[in-house]
Amino acid sequence: MFNHEPAGYECPLCLVVRGGEDDLTSQQDVVLRTDRATAFVASRWWPNNLGHVLVVPNTHHENLYDLPAPDGHAVHDAVRAIAIAIRSTYGCAGVSTRQHNEPAGYQDAWHHHVHVFPRYPGDNLYNTRHPPTPATRADREPYAHKLRAHLER
Repeated sequence: MFNHEPAGYECPLCLVVRGGEDDLTSQQDVVLRTDRATAFVASRWWPNNLGHVLVVPNTHHENLYDLPAPDGHAVHDAVRAIAIAIRSTYGCAGVSTRQHNEPAGYQDAWHHHVHVFPRYPGDNLYNTRHPPTPATRADREPYAHKLRAHLER
């Protein structure tokens, strides 16, 4: 329902879930994996909210409209765990989540995903755009390490 995924779409988020890697995401970025959801440090960062995380269902569903309840519940549970881990380890003052559907809703990857952002006073998250250059593996690793260490306790 209300789908925009082009024919032949090779889903980069499914690739990560399957254990693959590409130029933007490596398996070292994965911080949480359950039977229904996966969370990883995103390569696209906002200037004042470094180390944000994407949480995705392990099965391919384009958007919220297509998401079966069991997968939605699993994603929500993972979002909560990630939010607590970010709040506990990043030194931030809060956490925000965002989820987009369809091009008019700012969706640009055709696999349901939830962004979990660390928040800081005056960070201006909603009035900034991500830089054109993605964060490197080396940039992402300290954040992934903090989150994995917290979640594995």
